[in-house]
Amino acid sequence: MAVDASEPGQLSAQRERLIAGLQSYGTRYTELGRLFADWLGLHSTDAVALLQIAAADERGTPLSPARLGERIQLSPSATTALLNRLEAVGHITRSREHTDRRLVTLRSGPHVQARADEFFRPLGDQLDAAMAAYPPEMLAGFEALLTDLCAVMDAHIAERAPAN
Repeated sequence: MAVDASEPGQLSAQRERLIAGLQSYGTRYTELGRLFADWLGLHSTDAVALLQIAAADERGTPLSPARLGERIQLSPSATTALLNRLEAVGHITRSREHTDRRLVTLRSGPHVQARADEFFRPLGDQLDAAMAAYPPEMLAGFEALLTDLCAVMDAHIAERAPAN
Protein backbone atom coordinates (compact mmCIF):
# COMPACT_ATOMS: atom_id res chain seq x y z
CA MET A 1 0.00 0.00 0.00
CA ALA A 2 1.52 3.31 -1.08
CA VAL A 3 1.45 6.05 1.51
CA ASP A 4 1.35 9.74 0.64
CA ALA A 5 4.50 11.17 2.28
CA SER A 6 2.77 14.55 2.48
CA GLU A 7 0.35 13.10 5.04
CA PRO A 8 2.31 12.88 8.32
CA GLY A 9 -0.48 10.96 10.05
CA GLN A 10 -0.55 8.28 7.36
CA LEU A 11 3.24 7.99 7.34
CA SER A 12 3.29 7.66 11.13
CA ALA A 13 0.58 4.98 10.98
CA GLN A 14 2.56 3.09 8.34
CA ARG A 15 5.67 3.16 10.53
CA GLU A 16 3.65 1.91 13.50
CA ARG A 17 2.26 -0.95 11.39
CA LEU A 18 5.78 -1.85 10.25
CA ILE A 19 7.09 -1.93 13.84
CA ALA A 20 4.07 -4.00 14.89
CA GLY A 21 4.76 -6.39 12.00
CA LEU A 22 8.41 -6.72 13.04
CA GLN A 23 7.34 -7.39 16.63
CA SER A 24 4.91 -10.04 15.41
CA TYR A 25 7.67 -11.63 13.30
CA GLY A 26 9.94 -11.62 16.37
CA THR A 27 7.26 -13.38 18.41
CA ARG A 28 6.90 -16.05 15.74
CA TYR A 29 10.68 -16.44 15.51
CA THR A 30 10.82 -16.98 19.28
CA GLU A 31 8.01 -19.54 19.08
CA LEU A 32 9.81 -21.35 16.27
CA GLY A 33 12.91 -21.54 18.47
CA ARG A 34 10.82 -22.98 21.29
CA LEU A 35 9.33 -25.59 18.96
CA PHE A 36 12.81 -26.51 17.70
CA ALA A 37 13.98 -26.90 21.31
CA ASP A 38 11.02 -29.17 22.09
CA TRP A 39 11.69 -31.18 18.92
CA LEU A 40 15.30 -31.74 20.03
CA GLY A 41 14.34 -32.32 23.67
CA LEU A 42 16.33 -29.29 24.83
CA HIS A 43 15.64 -26.25 26.97
CA SER A 44 14.91 -23.25 24.73
CA THR A 45 18.10 -21.45 25.82
CA ASP A 46 20.16 -24.52 24.93
CA ALA A 47 18.53 -24.70 21.49
CA VAL A 48 19.15 -20.99 20.85
CA ALA A 49 22.80 -21.48 21.80
CA LEU A 50 23.06 -24.56 19.58
CA LEU A 51 21.65 -22.64 16.62
CA GLN A 52 24.10 -19.78 17.23
CA ILE A 53 27.03 -22.22 17.38
CA ALA A 54 25.91 -24.12 14.25
CA ALA A 55 25.28 -20.94 12.24
CA ALA A 56 28.66 -19.45 13.15
CA ASP A 57 30.38 -22.76 12.40
CA GLU A 58 28.62 -22.96 9.02
CA ARG A 59 29.73 -19.38 8.17
CA GLY A 60 33.32 -20.31 9.00
CA THR A 61 33.44 -17.94 11.96
CA PRO A 62 33.09 -20.25 14.97
CA LEU A 63 32.24 -18.76 18.35
CA SER A 64 34.15 -18.77 21.59
CA PRO A 65 32.26 -19.41 24.83
CA ALA A 66 32.57 -15.72 25.73
CA ARG A 67 31.13 -14.57 22.39
CA LEU A 68 28.28 -17.08 22.68
CA GLY A 69 27.49 -15.81 26.17
CA GLU A 70 27.32 -12.25 24.84
CA ARG A 71 25.03 -13.27 22.00
CA ILE A 72 22.55 -15.14 24.18
CA GLN A 73 23.04 -12.90 27.22
CA LEU A 74 24.26 -15.45 29.73
CA SER A 75 26.86 -15.06 32.43
CA PRO A 76 30.15 -16.95 32.00
CA SER A 77 29.13 -19.56 34.59
CA ALA A 78 25.69 -20.08 33.01
CA THR A 79 27.32 -20.35 29.58
CA THR A 80 29.73 -22.99 30.89
CA ALA A 81 26.85 -25.01 32.37
CA LEU A 82 24.95 -24.77 29.08
CA LEU A 83 28.01 -25.86 27.07
CA ASN A 84 28.56 -28.78 29.44
CA ARG A 85 24.99 -29.95 28.79
CA LEU A 86 25.32 -29.61 25.00
CA GLU A 87 28.70 -31.34 24.97
CA ALA A 88 27.46 -34.21 27.17
CA VAL A 89 24.81 -35.14 24.59
CA GLY A 90 27.18 -34.71 21.63
CA HIS A 91 25.63 -31.55 20.18
CA ILE A 92 28.87 -29.55 20.39
CA THR A 93 32.59 -29.91 20.84
CA ARG A 94 35.08 -27.51 22.38
CA SER A 95 38.54 -27.37 20.89
CA ARG A 96 41.71 -25.34 21.14
CA GLU A 97 42.46 -24.50 17.51
CA HIS A 98 44.27 -21.19 17.96
CA THR A 99 47.96 -20.60 18.49
CA ASP A 100 46.88 -19.13 21.83
CA ARG A 101 45.84 -22.43 23.43
CA ARG A 102 43.77 -20.58 26.03
CA LEU A 103 41.15 -19.75 23.36
CA VAL A 104 38.34 -22.26 23.02
CA THR A 105 36.42 -22.74 19.76
CA LEU A 106 32.87 -24.10 19.73
CA ARG A 107 31.86 -26.47 16.93
CA SER A 108 28.50 -28.07 16.32
CA GLY A 109 28.30 -31.85 16.32
CA PRO A 110 28.14 -33.63 12.97
CA HIS A 111 24.41 -34.36 13.26
CA VAL A 112 23.32 -30.86 14.31
CA GLN A 113 23.24 -29.25 10.86
CA ALA A 114 21.27 -32.18 9.47
CA ARG A 115 18.71 -31.90 12.27
CA ALA A 116 18.44 -28.12 11.87
CA ASP A 117 18.01 -28.53 8.10
CA GLU A 118 15.32 -31.15 8.64
CA PHE A 119 13.41 -28.79 10.92
CA PHE A 120 13.99 -25.43 9.20
CA ARG A 121 14.44 -26.21 5.48
CA PRO A 122 10.69 -26.35 4.64
CA LEU A 123 10.20 -22.95 6.27
CA GLY A 124 13.29 -21.57 4.55
CA ASP A 125 11.96 -22.68 1.19
CA GLN A 126 8.58 -21.06 1.89
CA LEU A 127 10.19 -17.80 3.09
CA ASP A 128 12.38 -17.75 -0.01
CA ALA A 129 9.31 -18.21 -2.21
CA ALA A 130 7.50 -15.38 -0.40
CA MET A 131 10.47 -13.03 -0.87
CA ALA A 132 10.81 -14.00 -4.53
CA ALA A 133 7.55 -12.14 -5.16
CA TYR A 134 9.28 -8.82 -4.40
CA PRO A 135 11.69 -6.97 -6.67
CA PRO A 136 15.38 -7.05 -5.66
CA GLU A 137 15.50 -3.28 -5.11
CA MET A 138 12.60 -3.53 -2.62
CA LEU A 139 14.36 -6.33 -0.77
CA ALA A 140 17.57 -4.27 -0.74
CA GLY A 141 15.65 -1.36 0.76
CA PHE A 142 14.12 -3.60 3.40
CA GLU A 143 17.53 -5.09 4.15
CA ALA A 144 18.94 -1.58 4.65
CA LEU A 145 16.00 -0.67 6.86
CA LEU A 146 16.52 -3.77 9.04
CA THR A 147 20.24 -2.99 9.32
CA ASP A 148 19.46 0.56 10.44
CA LEU A 149 16.77 -0.57 12.90
CA CYS A 150 19.14 -3.14 14.42
CA ALA A 151 21.87 -0.49 14.80
CA VAL A 152 19.43 1.84 16.59
CA MET A 153 18.30 -0.99 18.88
CA ASP A 154 21.91 -2.04 19.60
CA ALA A 155 22.78 1.53 20.59
CA HIS A 156 19.71 1.75 22.81
CA ILE A 157 20.55 -1.55 24.48
CA ALA A 158 24.17 -0.50 25.02
CA GLU A 159 23.03 2.72 26.70
CA ARG A 160 20.87 0.82 29.15
CA ALA A 161 22.96 -2.29 29.77
CA PRO A 162 24.56 -2.47 33.18
CA ALA A 163 28.29 -1.77 33.18
CA ASN A 164 30.41 -4.89 33.67
